[in-house]
Amino acid sequence: MQLRLALALSLAVTATVYASRLLHLQDGPVRPLLASVMITALCLWIVRRIVSGPVDRLAAETTRLAQSLTEARQAAEREARLRHEGEAVWTADRLKEHVKSKLDGRALFVAANREPYEHIRVGRRVEVRTPASGLVTGIEPVLRACGGVWVAQATGSADAETVDEHGHVQVPPDDPQYTLRRVWLTGEEEDGYYYGFANEGLWPLCHIAHTRPLFETQDWEQYRAVNAKFAAALIEEMAHTREPWVLIQDYHFALLPRLIKEARPDARVAIFWHIPWTNPEAFDICPWRKEILDGMLGADIIGFHIQFHCNNFLETVDRTLECRVDWERFAVKRSGHTTLVKPFPISIAFPSAAEAPSPAPSREALARAHGAVGRWLGVGVDRVDYTKGIVERFRGIERFFEKYPEFIGQFCFLQVGAPSRTLIPRYHDLMTQVELEAGRINARFATKAWKPIVFLKKHHSHSEIEPLYRAADLCMVTSLHDGMNLVAKEFVASRDDERGVLILSRFTGAARELREALIVNPYDVDQMAESIRSALAMEPREQTARMRAMRATLREQNVYLWAARLIDELSKIPSLARTTR
Repeated sequence: MQLRLALALSLAVTATVYASRLLHLQDGPVRPLLASVMITALCLWIVRRIVSGPVDRLAAETTRLAQSLTEARQAAEREARLRHEGEAVWTADRLKEHVKSKLDGRALFVAANREPYEHIRVGRRVEVRTPASGLVTGIEPVLRACGGVWVAQATGSADAETVDEHGHVQVPPDDPQYTLRRVWLTGEEEDGYYYGFANEGLWPLCHIAHTRPLFETQDWEQYRAVNAKFAAALIEEMAHTREPWVLIQDYHFALLPRLIKEARPDARVAIFWHIPWTNPEAFDICPWRKEILDGMLGADIIGFHIQFHCNNFLETVDRTLECRVDWERFAVKRSGHTTLVKPFPISIAFPSAAEAPSPAPSREALARAHGAVGRWLGVGVDRVDYTKGIVERFRGIERFFEKYPEFIGQFCFLQVGAPSRTLIPRYHDLMTQVELEAGRINARFATKAWKPIVFLKKHHSHSEIEPLYRAADLCMVTSLHDGMNLVAKEFVASRDDERGVLILSRFTGAARELREALIVNPYDVDQMAESIRSALAMEPREQTARMRAMRATLREQNVYLWAARLIDELSKIPSLARTTR
């Protein structure tokens, strides 16, 4: 009897501990009185069963009860973990439901210069191509999740053949989920608005990359005309929508928020500036700075990637316009209208746990396909743009071979460079410079069977790039100045093997989130050389720890959360109907 009592009490204590844990794994702790009653009843039942039951059943009862309690605990912990993940991680489905509740049946309207899909004529066939664009990478998953209308410039050679009479085409082509409205520009408009004012003026002005901005009066006139053309297209699309919600993308459309707000005061308008915002002294260079700022302040919300860019913008407004800057709310009040200025760090659609990882690519097959021979492989993926630091990256690789000649023949760097804005002389010259620099370094170090840098001058899709990300030992993102840089995030997201090393410029927005990367100054060639050496020497355990931490950050801070935050802020803007009562 004493043995039975001892066993009964021991098992009762164990059951009490497990029961207590189970009770606290629910949505909240159970009330103390109810918990006490439940645990007491459980203990009494155990004691009675064991003390009064036959001894030969004691072991079986004990084992069975312990097993049941263990399974219950594991199930409760699993349920609690899934519930927590469901609350913490944003998905396309969750965003869809969230936006539905906020928009109340209204469509979401997006304006961007870049279209998410181009139709290109190749001989007698028409092919669909996704442009190499960080903006498309970030915004397209949101429209897939929410539906709506994307208004963009038509740039494909077969775009006109694939739209209806209203300029509409349903996309994605294989699984239509939203409408693309194409806007056609004349050659003169594109030259002035896009190549001129936007990319020879605003782009170098906002990027501290030591390229002189060019501002021409005729370019400014075309910039104004194209903003008005896009405003007309948006207003037409929104004609039958009450209180429409509009997300305007990037520096191409600084005047558009004011134009939309004047035509549709009931619209809720946000503009997201995908590139940095420079300091007030630098922005003073722009002859039409007041018009640019006034146009942007037509929006209800202005978003940047990081707080530093928000501060620069508010200081610029404070110095340039007659207005009141509320530094506590990070808002600008001008002519009776309030504009909030907030950071919304954009991200990517991180693969869900349910998605099966793609097969690991064969390093040998990639080497044969691209001539990237060697024991170790590095990769870089960029548009060929002077802000991306490709030439500086190549010089860092050159310095690496100077300092560590034992890696000659062993390490190869594969640079994928998409030609960009080649009609602008600075970009055309940069492509030549990049090719010459790669050739010079290869001539210095190459052997018969190997060269240090393989430069692929081509447009690329994500499906083409992902195998390179997954095969690489390291990825270099060495921007001289960048708003965010989604290549860094794409590389991390692709590494479900939790291996590989990211070398990341401190002058990117991504460096504020992906802190486990090897952070470098791209102007310091010795530091870049050392970072390559550190990446190649890094132990697998450290690689995994760093990559796992970065992937956890991206899993939580994904593009769906970015969109949800932006939509939430727009939902807080008082509607015109409420404010005019």
